[in-house]
Amino acid sequence: MSTRTVGVIGGSGLYDMAGLRDRTEHEVTTTFGMPSDTLVGGTLGETRFLFLPRHGRGHRLAPHEINYRANLLALKMLGAEQVISISAVGSMQEHVHPGDVVLVDQFIDRTRTRPSTFFEDVGVVAHVGLADPVDAALRAALHAAALECGVRVHDGGTYVCIEGPQFSTRAESDLYRTWGATVIGMTNLPEARLAMEAELPYATVALATDYDCWRRGEEAVSVAAVLAVLAQNVRTAQAILGAVASRLPDPRQSPAHRALEHAIITAPDRISVEAKQRLAPLLGRRFS
Repeated sequence: MSTRTVGVIGGSGLYDMAGLRDRTEHEVTTTFGMPSDTLVGGTLGETRFLFLPRHGRGHRLAPHEINYRANLLALKMLGAEQVISISAVGSMQEHVHPGDVVLVDQFIDRTRTRPSTFFEDVGVVAHVGLADPVDAALRAALHAAALECGVRVHDGGTYVCIEGPQFSTRAESDLYRTWGATVIGMTNLPEARLAMEAELPYATVALATDYDCWRRGEEAVSVAAVLAVLAQNVRTAQAILGAVASRLPDPRQSPAHRALEHAIITAPDRISVEAKQRLAPLLGRRFS
């Protein structure tokens, strides 16, 4: 089996990956700016991992301050073929307990200020499909890995992404529950949108830390409550990543691998040299 290269975007508390062999650090500058931090490469078994801490080491970047475009582009430039997002979330449902894993398959976007596409201010228009933002095969591999690790895992669910950095009001939390939200977080959008534009199959390992603020009769979510569960969740994430290394799917079979095939509407002869240069990591094979 050929070597797979997978990008891992680490969330709150997960700033590095244990057990990597042949570790190398990569400082990358993209045409959309600098990613959150230096990327760490290494291997587990026959799989090459590229690890990027979403908030930067030491948790320096708030959710609305992250350069999501640079993060996805940096992973692609270094050879990532698919992306696993590790994310701390609040549970919006009674049956999803703190410490549980949810492998979400849908998103609701409640962000407001974040660039959400590579195709703006470049003179190129593209409309990718986002009906199924999570890659089914990658999610299935993560599900099998979680079961192997003995983790309490929920296969499928909806992640509502809020702007932050504040937590929700009780009224908002109640509203999201009526929408059928399973978990709530602040980072997976525009991340999932950009992964599709970058033709990178994407899946989320959402690790519940709390019940947000909808659950009456107990203290509302706080940083202290999140930190109390975070250490265990980090161990869970590391175990799942180790177990999934040997069962990653072929990214070339994913619909995401061809997401831009018919998405670009702009006539080729109207795409400027400057746009081609800026979008080269995404569209290089098509421009050539």
